[in-house]
Amino acid sequence: MNTHYDAAVLIGRFQPFHRGHAALLARALQSASRVLLVLGSAHQARNAKNPFTWEERAAMIAATLDEVDAARVDFIPMRDYYDDSRWAAAVEQAVQARLGPAPARVALVGYHKDASSHYLQRFPRWYFVDLGRQGEVDATAIRQIYFEGEHPGATLALLGGLVPEAVAHYLKGWSRLPAYAAMAAEHGAIEAYRKTWGSGPFVTVDAVVTAAGHVLLIRRGRSPGQGQWAVPGGFLDGRERVLQGAIRELREETELGTLDSSLEGALKGVAVFDHPDRSQRGRIITHAHWFALDTDRLPDVTGADDAAEARWVPVAELAGMEGQFFEDHFHILNHFLGLVG
Repeated sequence: MNTHYDAAVLIGRFQPFHRGHAALLARALQSASRVLLVLGSAHQARNAKNPFTWEERAAMIAATLDEVDAARVDFIPMRDYYDDSRWAAAVEQAVQARLGPAPARVALVGYHKDASSHYLQRFPRWYFVDLGRQGEVDATAIRQIYFEGEHPGATLALLGGLVPEAVAHYLKGWSRLPAYAAMAAEHGAIEAYRKTWGSGPFVTVDAVVTAAGHVLLIRRGRSPGQGQWAVPGGFLDGRERVLQGAIRELREETELGTLDSSLEGALKGVAVFDHPDRSQRGRIITHAHWFALDTDRLPDVTGADDAAEARWVPVAELAGMEGQFFEDHFHILNHFLGLVG
């Protein structure tokens, strides 16, 4: 073991962990006696792009290591903030918390794949170790094979050449769980959506409505994200202003009876959410409006249109529901309501 650094950091979603990732991890283990493996997209609801929880990813990665190396690797779950500066600061803070107060030489192990690798430039205090691309292995293609394969045996045989043996066994077992069928259906819905509508960019509007310590949520009635919680919203019509669109979508999905003038008077904030990865459906830019109703009584609501349910949820319960939200809707709420740091 030829170590030059006090610790090595490896950042990724690892959905799933493949042979290219394994090469990066091997280099990290060669570079430092301690490896901190940051698991991105943690704490959110399963979706076709992120089908495995951070605990499942940690388990599949640990299964590829021998006992000695496993003891040298720490896993750090990291949520997606959809704010690059805030995310990078959270990663650095989490790594520093694991390493302690003493100064440390930290290596960041990775490779510049494409524009999605820009995060590697956000840690100037760390020493970048560029391993280069390891073959043509790609997690997106692996998920396509995994979810679209019609013959399980052939699919898993093909994956065996792309992922470590222990991960292939893990994927075989996971394919027998109920979550696999749900994610395969979600994957199919996303692919069908893109074929029909393209990849955008699209403009949407959302409504965050609060009253008496509660926020108005809908439960999605169809894929993608069927059954997940979301704020009311949808696509902007051709002749609408964004405020008009937000109010229209709010009414269509919740049948909220509050007057337009009252909603306009209750408007407390507007924010644009335009992170390129905020939606799997394509490049979707949303304008979220926060309406803070000054009332002690919660208005009647009913799920309608695309919403299977509409419900007033206590704001105090939202932080514990992070893993149940559609796309970045938890972070839209967090922006206005300050749910998590």
